[in-house]
Amino acid sequence: MLTVGELPDPVPGPGEVLVRVAASGVNPSDYKRRSTSAPTRRCVPHSDGAGTVVAAGDDLHRDWIGKRVWVWNAVNRFGYGVLAPGESGTAAELVVMPVGNLAELPDTVGFEVGACLGVPAFTAYAAVLGDGPVDGATILVQGGAGSVGELAIQLAVRAGATVLTTVSSSAKADRARAAGAHQVIDYRTTDVRTAVRDHAPAGVDRVVEVDFAANIRTDTDVLAPYGTIASYSSTSNPEPVVPYFALQLKGATLRTVQVFTMPARQRAQAVKHIGAALAAGTLVPSIAAVFGLDDIAAAHEAAENRPEGNVIVEPGVRR
Repeated sequence: MLTVGELPDPVPGPGEVLVRVAASGVNPSDYKRRSTSAPTRRCVPHSDGAGTVVAAGDDLHRDWIGKRVWVWNAVNRFGYGVLAPGESGTAAELVVMPVGNLAELPDTVGFEVGACLGVPAFTAYAAVLGDGPVDGATILVQGGAGSVGELAIQLAVRAGATVLTTVSSSAKADRARAAGAHQVIDYRTTDVRTAVRDHAPAGVDRVVEVDFAANIRTDTDVLAPYGTIASYSSTSNPEPVVPYFALQLKGATLRTVQVFTMPARQRAQAVKHIGAALAAGTLVPSIAAVFGLDDIAAAHEAAENRPEGNVIVEPGVRR
């Protein structure tokens, strides 16, 4: 249950800073956790956000004060579904963040865009670039109009890959093309296997997968020898049947992506890459709707209805 109320201002400790939140992103993990057994105590939701550092918990990190930042893992910082006592996310005017969970936001990038990063951007990075460079590769992004899919297309194109993607409507096709996809396939009206083979006769080198269970057989069929399927979700069936022999014949690699427990070294590489793409203007997430804090329940409802873009809450905007 979502309620809006007042709490004492949080105080940063050593290795932490206090961020005045300008924008807070709503991810699927944020609204899904409401239906789990995890939130047995009060928890201010939302992992991702952006704002300005207004205080530091020690002298070592005072140089952060005044800087514009984007933040991640405000909740889930100890792993997916693992809550710290009194854990507080970005759906608040102020949030305390470890200095390892934030990065500078370029002056040319708005706070709303910064709040769309975190989970989607790290997921897209890991799914596209988690195994190294993809320059010259052909990549299939399943669900290219989603928050992860859109950024995956942008990162892959920036990295020199040829990108094919699947969508389910003309509006989503427009969004995927705007992201830079070289070929957009409407899976409602077109056979995906045939369309992919028409454009990549030898198969695709990598698949970025939004629903492993629903698409694993298609992915296997269109994958090139020694290709990789990088999956970040399997919503339709969390215990899918895997066509092992067909995958083995191709020497395929199956990679699952989990950003809440991403190792520090890979996280640092991702932050550097994401920051460069932001500064260059080549990483531009779409925003579907912006809500004030008092309308956070409506924001969650909007996010659950799979909007054409990200949903943002602005904690400083009240009725």
